[in-house]
Amino acid sequence: MSNTSLASGLKQRHVTMLSIAGVIGAGLFVFSGHAIAKAGPAALLAYIFTGALVVLVMRMLGEMAVASPDTGSFSTYADRAIGRWAGFSIGWLYWWFWVLAIPLEAIAAANILNAWIPQVDTWVFASTVILLLTCSNFFGVARYGEFEFWFGLLKIIAIIAFIALCAAALLGLLPDREVSGLEQLVSQHGGFAPNGLEAIVGAMLTTMFSFIGAEVVTIAAAESKNPAQQITRATNSVVWRICVFYLLSILMILSIVPWNDPRLPEVGSFQRALEIMQIPNAKLLMDIVVLVAVASCMNSQVYTGSRMLYSLAQRGDAPRFLKRISMAKVPLAAVASTTVLGVLATFVNYFAPQSVFAFLLATSGAVALLVYLVIAVSQLCLRKKLLAAGEPLHFRMWLFPWLTWAVILFISGALIGMFFIPAYRSEITATGLLAVVIICLGLMNSKRASHLAVRHPEQRAPLPETVSNT
Repeated sequence: MSNTSLASGLKQRHVTMLSIAGVIGAGLFVFSGHAIAKAGPAALLAYIFTGALVVLVMRMLGEMAVASPDTGSFSTYADRAIGRWAGFSIGWLYWWFWVLAIPLEAIAAANILNAWIPQVDTWVFASTVILLLTCSNFFGVARYGEFEFWFGLLKIIAIIAFIALCAAALLGLLPDREVSGLEQLVSQHGGFAPNGLEAIVGAMLTTMFSFIGAEVVTIAAAESKNPAQQITRATNSVVWRICVFYLLSILMILSIVPWNDPRLPEVGSFQRALEIMQIPNAKLLMDIVVLVAVASCMNSQVYTGSRMLYSLAQRGDAPRFLKRISMAKVPLAAVASTTVLGVLATFVNYFAPQSVFAFLLATSGAVALLVYLVIAVSQLCLRKKLLAAGEPLHFRMWLFPWLTWAVILFISGALIGMFFIPAYRSEITATGLLAVVIICLGLMNSKRASHLAVRHPEQRAPLPETVSNT
């Protein structure tokens, strides 16, 4: 039987860059325009509230991950804290989320490439991009880390350059380029919240999906040489990452682009800001940046989905062949399975009726919130178990248990609120139905495993033991 342990091939700079640039994707560069168009300048509040939620969730996840680094991350912790059915359910839902995210990024890349080379069909570009980017996941985790390091660095340089350009325009340092300035946030185009509080809630649900991916660093850190230290650093840095890359860039955009600009949702907030500042070749520049962001995100999606699938197989919650690894200690079967499903979903988008792909996307619409909810509940339960066992906690959630309960109530309210907002009702319904099906499968799997464990105790692979920081 082959060795089923993954390599510790990620260097400190790899994990650091993953933690910094992991949440920078097309959601920030393109879809932030949709949030601004919905809520106006008050979209900044949506980003602040959502960013605060992500900080708290990452703090809770960090507490568990530092105590026990594992490539299954929150799925493993849910297994230990809530029950095997919970780890099974959230693991498969999370994998499904990333499988469906792969064609979305591929389609975004294909549309850009097709505009450059219209002779090639977009579905050819989309499937080719997926297959090419999967290659970095086949040749050892160090190759993946190196790929993400340089692509992440390019994303960071792009955002810093954008913020610097906006600041120069607002200070009047760009000749013959007049912009509205900060007063645009409160005194023009209907004021700060022109569409009311409900629009802020709707924008929050949009921005929530821009932040999904912050938790990837806790999965990747398990393949580094000092995972607990890497997770601590990444979790501590999440506050300034969100403040700089999201809040500051959105504030700059809101000061330059009128929220009701008709081109804002069409071309994206960053491109529109560059156009207003009369930056030459704004579209080409943003196309290149978005291509880099899409390539990085797709690479991470294959990586994250494959590691979650591998972890499920390790625990006996997925087919056994998925835990087989190569000589380079890469879970090839899990990588290939995730990629194949991503390509098939891409074909469904192009060749099946549009309603089919729309339904598939709807089934993953609320998975991010479900993941955050499971993290909070798991941390609430695991803290008590760790303290009862006398385990030292080297990294703690703030104001436990009050902030943990606040997060649980907030996310529960957001899920309920989605059902009563017509634009999101189909997503919460489809995701809820899929979750019920997977939970039922998880309960059946847990019951079967319990009977098997009674007769063959050696069949159930133990969960990773708590790892000390000392």
